[in-house]
Amino acid sequence: MATVDVERKDGLAWVTVNRPEALNALSRAVIEELTGAFTRLRDDPEVGVVLMTGAGEKAFIAGADIAELAKESSHSARDNSLRGQAMCRSIEECGKPVIAVVNGYALGGGFEVALACHLRVASESARFGLPEVGLGIIPGYGGTQRLPRLVGKAIAIEMIVTGRQVNAQEAQRIGLVNRVVPPAELRGAAEALAREIMKNGPLAVRAALTSALAGLDETLRSGTDKEADAFGRIYETKDLHEGLAAFLEKRKPKFTGE
Repeated sequence: MATVDVERKDGLAWVTVNRPEALNALSRAVIEELTGAFTRLRDDPEVGVVLMTGAGEKAFIAGADIAELAKESSHSARDNSLRGQAMCRSIEECGKPVIAVVNGYALGGGFEVALACHLRVASESARFGLPEVGLGIIPGYGGTQRLPRLVGKAIAIEMIVTGRQVNAQEAQRIGLVNRVVPPAELRGAAEALAREIMKNGPLAVRAALTSALAGLDETLRSGTDKEADAFGRIYETKDLHEGLAAFLEKRKPKFTGE
């Protein structure tokens, strides 16, 4: 791929937007390549956790490609929004935990990509925001929907209608990011979190993640019913019996993903 690099190693996949000269802005090519990359990773049995970042030291993804946006019509802009939303869904519905490794600016469409990831580890120099209203447009890749679900209505609406950016420390305080570390420790901290996840049964992680995400669009009763269905299905796996046996035998489990 021309703008997105994918590196697989020891059960992890690093997805890197590689346009540092443009602060990793989301061109149409980047959107298409990210969608394809996450679609393929969803079905890759060798990958347990995906880590996503941007090339260089300045930006995770600094936003959409403004030069492309300036050429849009009302009809093509809607199509662009739908493409960006499909890309974010491909990340969110990957079926494996996706960690945004935020090494700098995560603004506009870049912030929306980070919101579509399941976890966020940020450098102390990271900044987050939806500045679209300052350009006379609005977030179009799911930001107006995912941000309120993550940080609550009041904080989200303030960020959306003012375009205000928040630094990494404030982002952690409001529940936007999971961990904040010095820049030199960012990749190591993200991989440590990924390894912590990968100690667990991969089928159980996938089922739990899917259940949690599905419940966000359900009533509590409907969500817990679906959780019970998933709880029952996991008993059909070899990993479940291995995990319980290992606990009773006081040893580490050897999960196989079966």
